[in-house]
Amino acid sequence: MTSGLQAASIDHSMHFHRDFDLNKWMLYDMWSDTTSNAKGLNHGQFWQDGKLVATVQQEGLMRLRVPKS
Repeated sequence: MTSGLQAASIDHSMHFHRDFDLNKWMLYDMWSDTTSNAKGLNHGQFWQDGKLVATVQQEGLMRLRVPKS
């Protein structure tokens, strides 16, 4: 971690849409809609055998804190 870096997960969710096999490969597709004012919003999808099995979302905070003098 970078000295003075503050990072936190503000909100996150995971939604399961159908059964899947943890022993088989999955494709994870992730993108970010926006990043501004030290916050970011990301979305992701888990795919197996061409079927969407789960979706995730997370809002995070990341900023450098200036030490008090």
